[in-house]
Amino acid sequence: MTPASAPAASTAEAGGRVLDHPALDEIRIEGVLHALSDPMRLRIVRELAAAEGELTCSRFELPVSKSTSTHHFRVLRESGIIQQIYRGTAKMNGLRRDDLEALFPGLLDSVLGAANRQVRRVGEDR
Repeated sequence: MTPASAPAASTAEAGGRVLDHPALDEIRIEGVLHALSDPMRLRIVRELAAAEGELTCSRFELPVSKSTSTHHFRVLRESGIIQQIYRGTAKMNGLRRDDLEALFPGLLDSVLGAANRQVRRVGEDR
């Protein structure tokens, strides 16, 4: 796996921690669909999609333990759905929307639309 973007590389040059992200040609549909199939991970993706920018991990209020939350973020990062960058001690999260759209046109918007309709139909995220 290789770093996904220049900001991560500049963090490395400054001595910061860098997380591995799949390169565009390493992102696979089955990994993306697997990551999106979990309700907690889908909830994270919905919140990131609704945000105007990156969000810290602590911004998410998930009804799971910290270690489980960390696992969910790792699955999303390793599947290519999100990018995580350290800024100081904060781990910032953002959707790789452009990359996903280039590889799988319309997929993310379709999944998000369906998830939002389901939340309206059956209630809050579980």
